[in-house]
Amino acid sequence: MTSQTLRRRLHHGDIDGGRYDRFEASGIDSLNEPLLGSRDQDLNGHGFGDVLDDERNKERMHWTRVFSNLIAQWAQWFANFITGSGSVVGWLLPFVSGSQNGANNHLPPLLLSPLQEARLKHLKQRLAVPFDGSFSEHQDALRQLWRLAYPDRRLPSLKSELWKEMGWQGSDPSTDFRGGGFISLENLIFFAKMYPEAFQNLLHKRDGDRSEWEYPFAVAGINISFMLVQMLDLQSGKPRTLAGQHFLELLGEDEMAFDNLFCVAFKMLDVQWLVKRASYMEFNDVLKSTRAQLERELALEDVESVRDLPAYNLLKR
Repeated sequence: MTSQTLRRRLHHGDIDGGRYDRFEASGIDSLNEPLLGSRDQDLNGHGFGDVLDDERNKERMHWTRVFSNLIAQWAQWFANFITGSGSVVGWLLPFVSGSQNGANNHLPPLLLSPLQEARLKHLKQRLAVPFDGSFSEHQDALRQLWRLAYPDRRLPSLKSELWKEMGWQGSDPSTDFRGGGFISLENLIFFAKMYPEAFQNLLHKRDGDRSEWEYPFAVAGINISFMLVQMLDLQSGKPRTLAGQHFLELLGEDEMAFDNLFCVAFKMLDVQWLVKRASYMEFNDVLKSTRAQLERELALEDVESVRDLPAYNLLKR
């Protein structure tokens, strides 16, 4: 089993690098060389198959615990959102537990136009829809995403190891949405439809010199969606952060401003990933800097639509 093999397995796990330090040390310390030699016997006389089974069992137990915790955290967040508490408890990513700019939380709410009110209400309705793998509409959306991502490949069943290639944590992508939301999947589909070249470049990691440990594409997209929800303060009645209030102005110009902003944020994250020469364990840091850069661009005076953001030009490359 080579380091490349291990790298592929780890692509689809917890995106929180901070949790990564609990992975088996033997795997981390030997990534620059094969984990085992070419022979089928280790020093203790155990067969290669036995050792591999042990490693797989340890890995499976580790990621089961990790993702059980994440699912519970997302469920708590979503329960708070739906009940209108306005608080975010147990957010998925550690870095978003505090405001990037605390003073922004105390801005008075904006007076919205009827159009802004209607579009904000519609967006909140989308945010309130959890993903449900038993719904045919949601199943069809997953299939649509696959067809957009891999137009020349056969559509797999909804439970297949092939989904891992897109960056889902396991063979059943629906498990990544528990406590999350259907809007994350809608964001990915929108990206694939509206900016197919940029989408394909990110999916296949075509740009730049990539890390040995890359971030998983699909799970990263889910994290970006929910980073935007908090950054824009969409869990509140009316956004009271500076970024959120600027976003309302964009929403008045573009009904799909959130989806377009998702595409910009995803491309911006990948560019920063390459500039920083980041690897898997640094994903949170890159996402933090992506959020900060996005907040700065939203605050520019001449930005009246998502297409006015300087980073929007990245989607054209």
